[in-house]
Amino acid sequence: MKSDEKLPQRVLVTGGSGFIGTNLIESLLSAGIIVQGLDIKPPQNATHVEFFARCNILDYSHLESVFAEFGPDAVVHLAARTDLIENAGLKAYVSNIDGVENIVRAINRTPSVQRALFASTKLVNRNGAITPQTTTYSPDTLYGQSKALGEQIVRDSPPHCSWTILRPTSIWGPWFGAPYHQFFTAVIKRTYFHMAGCDLPKRFGYVGNAVAQIRAILDCTHEWVNGETFYLADYDVTTIRQWADEINLQIRGRQNLSAPYWMVSLAARMGDLSKKMGISEPPLSSFRLRNLQTPTADVPLDNTMRVLRELPFTQKDGVRQTLQWLAHERNGSTDRDSKHWPISHAKH
Repeated sequence: MKSDEKLPQRVLVTGGSGFIGTNLIESLLSAGIIVQGLDIKPPQNATHVEFFARCNILDYSHLESVFAEFGPDAVVHLAARTDLIENAGLKAYVSNIDGVENIVRAINRTPSVQRALFASTKLVNRNGAITPQTTTYSPDTLYGQSKALGEQIVRDSPPHCSWTILRPTSIWGPWFGAPYHQFFTAVIKRTYFHMAGCDLPKRFGYVGNAVAQIRAILDCTHEWVNGETFYLADYDVTTIRQWADEINLQIRGRQNLSAPYWMVSLAARMGDLSKKMGISEPPLSSFRLRNLQTPTADVPLDNTMRVLRELPFTQKDGVRQTLQWLAHERNGSTDRDSKHWPISHAKH
């Protein structure tokens, strides 16, 4: 719901070279909004280089100078460590804790900022244990724990402006990485098999819809979003079987084959061994197998649906666009301008 408030015209996106950040920046640029992407890595999309500032959010002095020079009226904080490689302990996720403190501090030193969105994760609660109480936490990963601590920093010492917590669910689509890039690749290479017992209700999110939700929250009246928590996910419940079959139907016109549980369980144990040997993101592990066997449709979306009633993309749309993007990636195309991906033209 929009109001007569002035909509954001200068948006700073931390983590702008990441998966969601790349898609969000393209969407903002297509709407004529002035954007500054901030990251420790260069943009994945080469057309975003002119809007890029290399900066580590743990370097507060540099961070403050970027804020001051750009003068944003809105900040979307996506920068984070998001992997589940936990052999270095919680200290490895310092960017998700100290980094949030630095972002809040930089916002408070930048009078132009009127709105701030802080990306967290649904994993502040373990899968299958999400509750409507947004300040109740039950993480079962260090990543989730670090994000819960980041949320508490924002809640306990909020910035001077309107602020919002975002909790992305399992987001996928163009410019993604592990684990869903591997999932699509497995279906494409015919190494994916359905497993009995994995047809449980799931909640995923196509990145085009997640971007539309972020845009709607950015544009929404202050009273509807200040201090609120919004989950980012597709509104339709699906299953892994349904999703994988949609991918294979678009590739080959048929559904996927199935495999017995013992075979998938063995693959998960081999993945565990691979992680111990230093392979950071094996296609399957015991942790991921448990997630496959856990229903995740319990995501509270009433708040999100209040600001964006309808999503611009269906699962079928998302699969088609993702397969197109993967085809360009596999072919080594140098023309990866995101104008080829209709995601940037979603209606908000």
